[in-house]
Amino acid sequence: MLEHLGGIEQLAEAGSQQLKGLGLDEETIQALRQPDEALLENDLEWLSAPSHHLLTWDNDLFPALLKDIPSPPAALYVDGDPDILWQPQVAVIGSRNPTAGGKDNARDFAGELARRGMTITSGLAAGIDSVAHAAALDAGKTTVAVTGTGLDRVYPASSQDLALRIRKQGVLVSELPPGTGAKRSHFPSRNRIISGLSLGVLVIEAGLRSGTLITARKAGEQGRDVFALPGSIHNPMAKGCHRLIRDGAKLVETAEEILQEVTPMAGQLAMELRKQLGLQAGASGGKTALDNRLEEPQLTDPDARLLWSCLGFDPKPVDAIIEQSGLTAGAVSAMLTLLELRGKVEVHPGGAYSRK
Repeated sequence: MLEHLGGIEQLAEAGSQQLKGLGLDEETIQALRQPDEALLENDLEWLSAPSHHLLTWDNDLFPALLKDIPSPPAALYVDGDPDILWQPQVAVIGSRNPTAGGKDNARDFAGELARRGMTITSGLAAGIDSVAHAAALDAGKTTVAVTGTGLDRVYPASSQDLALRIRKQGVLVSELPPGTGAKRSHFPSRNRIISGLSLGVLVIEAGLRSGTLITARKAGEQGRDVFALPGSIHNPMAKGCHRLIRDGAKLVETAEEILQEVTPMAGQLAMELRKQLGLQAGASGGKTALDNRLEEPQLTDPDARLLWSCLGFDPKPVDAIIEQSGLTAGAVSAMLTLLELRGKVEVHPGGAYSRK
């Protein structure tokens, strides 16, 4: 409807007959015509906090990869830095009741992927999700938690402390407005956002009836790579992973194998970041404005010169580059990704960068 009408304002102003023609029922049309003012006031109060944001579908900061999935959310409530949503992400998901080995694998893979420059995305659930989030934070990196409640609620209650850490060091995301509690139907719906934000999805452990398999299926429908860890044939928590592998998921044993597979999608994200930064193709030689600004030593753009001056031939963490340059995380991520694709910078273990 937003595509057809041209935006949110046009949707709000459309006549009842026009909305009926677009497939809305009477109850929904009435909700648009006479919204619940108390709920609106509750949303506005929540949004008044500096770290709280609402990214509508037509907002420039709305994550590009998520926008391209079938049935993207119309809006995202965000608690934290929205720029993090533009960083390359890998979803790490699995059972709410993992084995000790599953927890170890989640911790090892999420930590290594985070140190290698990937933002870890998951669903804040107990088990593998929580271990993956914590591993990224323990590595000093960011993480994205997509919740099945409004962002003023935490579910399960055991994740309260973890959610507080994520608010400080990462970002919490939901398509549900403040005040929305946990319902069973919310969680399969939020799974499409977890996979939609990510370059690929890693399944650590999952039973045959696990909701994790829903996320993996959504990822496949969205064109994302699905990775699965094999396990013992005697472990019921490995049977879901084995089924995924039989159905075409990639069997992986190291984080490096995942990084190699998601590189093409990272290139697509880099192209979208060009657009996000407002850098259009130049008239000569097919080069873009960003290509021109990243030519060394003739850096004409102040931001590019600043970024380049922060890079030496010794590895430097992204956090240090952001702090030294004063640039936004999104701008630094965009330029580093493109510099890497053009062979000008090198990525080191731990997600550090240097001139190549």
